[in-house]
Amino acid sequence: MLKFLSNVDNSFKEILKNSIVAFFLKVLGIINGYIFSFLVIKTLGAKVWGVFTIFVALLQIASILGRLGFDTLILRYTAKYINKNKPAILAVIYKKTFNIIIISSTFISILIYLLSPILSNKIFHNSYLTYPFHIVSLILIPYTLLLFHSEGIRGLKKIKEYMFLQQSGLFTISILIFYILLLFINNKLILPIISYSFSIILLSLISIYIWYKYTKINFVFYKNSRYIQISYKYLFINGLPILFASSLTFFMNWIDIIMLGMFRTVQEVGIYNITLKVAMIISLPLTAINTILAPKFAEYWDKRDKKNFLKLAQQSTKLIFWTTLPVLILFLLFHDKILSLFGEDFQKGNLALLILLLGQFINVSSGSVGIILLMTGHQKAHQNITLTGTILNIMLNYLLIPYYGMLGAAIANTVTTIYWNILFSIKVYKILNGWIFYPPIWRFK
Repeated sequence: MLKFLSNVDNSFKEILKNSIVAFFLKVLGIINGYIFSFLVIKTLGAKVWGVFTIFVALLQIASILGRLGFDTLILRYTAKYINKNKPAILAVIYKKTFNIIIISSTFISILIYLLSPILSNKIFHNSYLTYPFHIVSLILIPYTLLLFHSEGIRGLKKIKEYMFLQQSGLFTISILIFYILLLFINNKLILPIISYSFSIILLSLISIYIWYKYTKINFVFYKNSRYIQISYKYLFINGLPILFASSLTFFMNWIDIIMLGMFRTVQEVGIYNITLKVAMIISLPLTAINTILAPKFAEYWDKRDKKNFLKLAQQSTKLIFWTTLPVLILFLLFHDKILSLFGEDFQKGNLALLILLLGQFINVSSGSVGIILLMTGHQKAHQNITLTGTILNIMLNYLLIPYYGMLGAAIANTVTTIYWNILFSIKVYKILNGWIFYPPIWRFK
């Protein structure tokens, strides 16, 4: 590791320095997420956690549709036009994308409220999910604005603020509110949902404040940029492929949980969700470094600097691999003890955890392939690969979950993750004329 660090260039050392901050904020968010889940499970049981998991899944689906891919678009254009010192263009893009997501989120919010009884009774076969689904409709707009503005803040390279908004702050505030509301709310089924929702509202307001603070963009500014012609058609042409890719990516990550909720019990959903969260811990270095790399990749691509782009991608993958390997070994040795911390019932997820760990290890070994496609304008390729992967995932879940439950979900998740990363890696090779997969002996010749 020391030899590796001595050989990297200054650009990567700067990214590494920022990634350490992002990594620790990400870890703090993950730890607080586990503390929150631990508190809910120990206080209210696996069933309540299962309800909360389904609530979050629906909120994520609704938010993806509400954002229309414009959160990734604002990330890319913020990095591009702030770096070029052209804030007027960014102001126009921000105004138009902001207006669109408000309208789309409002429409989806109303739709979910009206369809909540049908979703709870006909799809998930649990009438008590109606009220949590109503809360989704109420919290959707703040949540969409939180994700939209935090991605813009990420484009400004304000990584500490971004990680607080999307990671460490969310569950930290949720834990505090949970403790307070535990004394006053009788309906314990929705207690974690209410806590999470209040946290979203607060962070949404903070994200808007931070965005305006650093960009100095306001509605007076728009009057001075009214001659800049950026059509809604142009934004939709660039945003909708990202929406489609984001939707498919979401389903890749959540379809197993959603289908478990459809075919199995809420308790099993809760156990599998924790099992998946534990497996995802080994991808923390990838997530943290991606936070820094996304705007840097956009900058290199805009300059057409493929050589340094490839070098940066390879160095980051190598760092991710060696950071992940010790954690993977630790989890393989003590996986049963880790899950038992949440309760005896959670040991039912031991075999599923081992299978999920394999998929996540391939994911981190592949590096930032998904981000590279999105930051280089290859949304279509990302979309097509993710589409076929999602179809594969749905088919495997449909075939395996009714018979094998969470084990079937884990197999479907891992097979699809491997399929996805192989095709992403091949496409990135064609773009950059080099492999970023690590270790090198695993790269295709």
